Amino acid sequence: MTSGAAVKLSWAQAGEIGMRATNQDAMGVARNGALTCFVVADGTGGHHGGEVASRLVADAVLGAFGAAPSFGAAALQAYVGKSIDSVAEARGADAELADMSSTVAVLLVDEHAASAVWAHLGDTRIYLFRAGRVLAVTKDHSLTQQLIEAGYVSADQLRLHPQRHILVAAVGAESEVPVAVSDDAIALEAGDALLVCSDGLWEWVQENEMEQALAASSRSQDWLAAMCAIADGAVKAAGKVRDNYSVYAIRVHQQEAAT
Repeated sequence: MTSGAAVKLSWAQAGEIGMRATNQDAMGVARNGALTCFVVADGTGGHHGGEVASRLVADAVLGAFGAAPSFGAAALQAYVGKSIDSVAEARGADAELADMSSTVAVLLVDEHAASAVWAHLGDTRIYLFRAGRVLAVTKDHSLTQQLIEAGYVSADQLRLHPQRHILVAAVGAESEVPVAVSDDAIALEAGDALLVCSDGLWEWVQENEMEQALAASSRSQDWLAAMCAIADGAVKAAGKVRDNYSVYAIRVHQQEAAT
């Protein structure tokens, strides 16, 4: 990968409880020089277990980044590995938390090198948009995704299938599925956009709607507000209860040269 001109980021974030009794999502961002680390986690398991798991995951990732800020697949693997260890320790120490687990999505950006890498477990997603269109998106570790890949379910059933929320991998859930980590860094360009979000957002916003909202906005906050409005409308139309949702809407800009 050839790095492009240095870039800078702007972003907006939302973390909402929805209509649930507790917020089982956790999120956080940390910066060190040219490096920025974003994390979103969505927990499950028992009374308060989900919110404990997701907070442990987010704190562990950001703590590991803060202790050893670096860029690349090895760094990502180490940061997520710390979160796995943290959840495992808590599960073993408290019987009430023995069934807790959490998704995780981690995005690392090096503004000087104009590069991004990411890692994830579960169905919390990372999207990359270029020229206003989805260029890349993480693949869910879910039963429905497996059924789609096996040809038993059509791709358009991903958001509708009754077993959509069953995960085949998560932090704290025993699985042979490894952490999905970027093989190579992705070169970023001015005008790109990135989205890190739990299923409480993407389940209710189609990819073409994300693209349309991006095209109609000039700021991260406007893009995020438009997507949240779409999600709210879809939930209301379906007569459903709004789940927790957490999201970073990130835009990539050209870094101004020093004068």
